[in-house]
Amino acid sequence: MSNSAPADPDVFRALDAALAKRRISDPAHSYTASLYAGGVAAISAKIDEEAAEVIEAAQGDDDSHVVHEVADLWFHCMVLLQSRGLDSTAVRNELARRFGVSGHEEKAARGTQGGDNA
Repeated sequence: MSNSAPADPDVFRALDAALAKRRISDPAHSYTASLYAGGVAAISAKIDEEAAEVIEAAQGDDDSHVVHEVADLWFHCMVLLQSRGLDSTAVRNELARRFGVSGHEEKAARGTQGGDNA
């Protein structure tokens, strides 16, 4: 991915578009394409690694390190979404659906579907 800022001010939409292009790129020349080539197992392993790094960073005092690690985690989660034919809009829509709903109410509404109910 390029280090230049996207022309689109909505960085998530711009990243969705860039990630979609990487799905058809040569894995030998694109880190992101190599993740897609590795399938859900490779992407999930990277998400697991990045989540652990977020937790580790959260234990420290460096806010910029936390932000850096969360950005890495979000990026890899977006790769997972793209691998399933989804993008950040799906997550935005889900968050919008939940907005203003008590976490306890939202959890109760899920019942036994959609997760571990933790």
